[in-house]
Order: sequence, then structure tokens, then C-alpha cells
Amino acid sequence: MSTYYNNFVHLVFIGIIALFPVVNLVGSAFMVSPFFANLDDKEKKNAVKKITFYAFSICTVALFAGHWILALFGISIPIVQLGGGIMICKMGWEFISDGNKPDDKQVTAKEASDHHLSIENKLFYPLSFPITTGAGTISVLFTLSAHSARSDFNEYLISTGAILLAIVTMCFLVYLFYLNTKRIIHILGERGEMIINRISAFLIFCVGLQIAFSGIVTLLKK
Repeated sequence: MSTYYNNFVHLVFIGIIALFPVVNLVGSAFMVSPFFANLDDKEKKNAVKKITFYAFSICTVALFAGHWILALFGISIPIVQLGGGIMICKMGWEFISDGNKPDDKQVTAKEASDHHLSIENKLFYPLSFPITTGAGTISVLFTLSAHSARSDFNEYLISTGAILLAIVTMCFLVYLFYLNTKRIIHILGERGEMIINRISAFLIFCVGLQIAFSGIVTLLKK
């Protein structure tokens, strides 16, 4: 029992360490922050809850059925990286080229309603996938699940349970970071917020380029 417990704790730690850099909590939080403009606290909290739920669902499906889903449609991880990278680049470019700051203008009730509806349509794509949980996260989960699949049944249960706990931990951190990003930005002040939004837009664009480039490099090596 002690050996199983030690293995479980070790795998939880490994899972968190492996997922942390690809989820990129701080960077992702600043990336999604502009989407929450003009939402009140309740609407933002509901939006973050849905993103967290979608992220958990994506990770769980990737852990248990990801290989079969991609094989069913004949899609490889590099293609997912390339497609996701292109879409993130497009989104980043839209933020960079948009000269208006949401907080600098009066927002009517209809505009706020339309904005909220627009955000609702973006909670799964692109906010949950590929910004929060993208191709990198899926690749890590594929690797972890492939490792556990080679074990006997007891070790498989321990490995899978440990990975699930690591996923739950990361989703909880995503919830905390996404919910409190606005507070951090407000501490920086209005000018700081504008700077952060511009930097975030540039980072979104660069992250998209990096993901797409990684996919292209992998495809060229085949």
C-alpha cells in the first residue's frame, strides 16, 4: 500500500509539473482577460466556470479517448498545432489592430447584451481550446496516458487517478487565475491596463506563431 501511495503522489507531482508549462496559467490569463471586458462580476464568474469545465472536459477526453478521436478523423497532433496556431494568430492580430479600448466608451445595455452573447459563443472555442488547453496540453496527456496504458490494471488505476488529480489541480488554478486577472490589471492602473492588453495581444499572436511553427517543423521531419 505504501508503494502504491508513493507512486500515486509521485505521478500527481509529475502530472502537474508536465501540465504547468503547457497550460501557461499567467500567460493564458492575460490572453483571455480582454474577452471579459464589459462583463459584470457575476457574468465573468459564470464565464470562468464554463471555461474551467470545458478545459477539464477536454483534458479528460484527451486522457481517455484522444488517440481514438484523432485516429477516427485521420488527424495528427502537428495538424492540430498548425490549425490552432493559425486561429490564435488571427485572434491576436484582431486585438492588435483594434484601436478601441472597451473601457474608454459608454456601453449601452444592448451592446453589453450583444457582447455577452458574443463571449458565450467563444467560451469553448477559442478560450477553452486552444488558448487554455491546446495542442501542447493534449500532447502531454497523450504521453502520460500512453505510459499508464503499458502498466497492469492496478498500476493503470493509480496512474489514471493521479493524472486526473493533476488535471483537477490545474483546472482549479485556471479558475483562480482567470477570475482574478482583472484585479491585477486594475492595480497597474488605466495606463498599465492598456499596456497589458497590448502586450497580451502581441503574446497571443506570438504564441499562435510558435504553435503553428512547431506543427510545421514536426510535419517536415516526417
